[in-house]
Amino acid sequence: MRFTDSRDENVDHSRRSLLGAAAFGLAATSFGLLRCAKAQASKYVPGTNTTFGPLKQINAGLLNVGYAEAGPPDGPPVFLLHGWPYDIHSYVDVAPILASAGYRVIVPHLRGHGTTRFLSNDTFRNGQQSVVALDLIALMDALKIKKAILAGYDWGARSADIVAALWPERCKALVSVNGYLINDLERNKRPLPPKAERGWWYQFYFATERGRAGYKANVREFNNLVWTVNSPKWNFDGPTYDRSAASFDNPDHVDIVIHNYRWRLSMAPGEPKYDELERKLAAGPVISVPTITLDGDSDGVVSATDGSGQAAKFKGKRTHRIVKGAGHNLPQEAPQAFANAVLEVDGY
Repeated sequence: MRFTDSRDENVDHSRRSLLGAAAFGLAATSFGLLRCAKAQASKYVPGTNTTFGPLKQINAGLLNVGYAEAGPPDGPPVFLLHGWPYDIHSYVDVAPILASAGYRVIVPHLRGHGTTRFLSNDTFRNGQQSVVALDLIALMDALKIKKAILAGYDWGARSADIVAALWPERCKALVSVNGYLINDLERNKRPLPPKAERGWWYQFYFATERGRAGYKANVREFNNLVWTVNSPKWNFDGPTYDRSAASFDNPDHVDIVIHNYRWRLSMAPGEPKYDELERKLAAGPVISVPTITLDGDSDGVVSATDGSGQAAKFKGKRTHRIVKGAGHNLPQEAPQAFANAVLEVDGY
């Protein structure tokens, strides 16, 4: 028979109570932080912020990358990745929301944009999908960040998807506008219905030398038109566009954009050293990390769906949402919804 000292029972009970209170307190703190950050987000109106302040530069892989940073340096890292024809200003309202919630927010200029430059003049100006994703891995390595939340749209969402699929150990969680965007060149050869083909008009234009010359001669006017078509309900003003348009003055911009779209249509080759990576991506690797996918219901490029058509591509926890009124540049048009998705997916 085992005799129990009532004092032991009291101590054990106290320990359980303390541990339970600590666990409850941690959960309450996490919930409170998320609720506080969402409340903060509700105060933001698109266009409230106009600048990140001075950018940072770091050598990473083939590039010297220009990037904005906000929030505490020891906070959980989040990479916010822009698309084309846009730049880091897509996140000028999202970044302060996340920074105020304690995240270390990093917003890099993709190759061919802003202050990002190639380290060598001899490097091929390659825009294929695997290379742009490898730029992100190189940047994480240069910043000594092993794992981060990755969030993006357009080119940025594709890069985030690729890292999440092929290197899940580097991705804590994912927010991806328009969901699964990894390209398969063979699938890209299949014709789409005329209405869908019309939405990709610029890809066919870029496949011609007339298109290259036209884009180079009229890059700001061209991209302004794309903004308008991609986001028909977004009433952006001149200064808003001009802040991003300055990034298109990058000396490699035209070469990167033209190669990206020609490569997608198999009109230009990639580099052989990336063939194995592209074979893996063409197989449609699934994404296992926690994910939130978003569609804007006013996207002029990709029609909003319920997300069920891509369900097989996500084997981890995944939530899909439609953001009312948002077009293709969803983070800049609906910063609260995008920031809330990052905050929420971190708790999955």
